[in-house]
Amino acid sequence: MYDVMFSNTGWIRVWFYWLGYAIVATPVILAFSKATRRDALIVLLTNISVIVSMGWLYRQIGYVRLLGIVHVILWTPLFVYLFGRAKNGEMILPFRLVIWLFVATLAVSLAFDYVDVVRYLLGERGSMIE
Repeated sequence: MYDVMFSNTGWIRVWFYWLGYAIVATPVILAFSKATRRDALIVLLTNISVIVSMGWLYRQIGYVRLLGIVHVILWTPLFVYLFGRAKNGEMILPFRLVIWLFVATLAVSLAFDYVDVVRYLLGERGSMIE
């Protein structure tokens, strides 16, 4: 699946690289603060679940728009949780900024994913491979 994803060109490829770095870097950085260690674990476990689920779903249905359902199901609650933590959490500014950056990353990804899932449900069932 990841070979197919990274075969894209232009901004989509850049986005996939950014998303990959954010998925790895966010829990690592958050683990350095006692105030955000639980957040780091939640992000890490959610992202492991996303990676495993995406791989499984890809093997079942291929590279189609419905793959976004995994992000919709798993990242929407993570987005809501982290948004609340960034807004109201007791943490120093650098860790709050890391959370805000990841929340923004999730928001962009989820916008694409919700659109993709709706497009799939409306009949766009073909492969996304160009």
